[in-house]
Amino acid sequence: MLALLKSLWSDERGQGLTEYALIIAFVSVVIIAVLVIFRGQIEAVFTSAGNELSNPH
Repeated sequence: MLALLKSLWSDERGQGLTEYALIIAFVSVVIIAVLVIFRGQIEAVFTSAGNELSNPH
């Protein structure tokens, strides 16, 4: 049993996948935070674009 635990402890397979998953999670949190912070400005851009498209000159 002790040998199994030691082999699992030193096994590094899947470590790269875990690191990539953590990076993706961090980037996702940053993107969500940026979208929340700039929510008003983003809404204004899409509202302006929608108004320009619906009222051609």
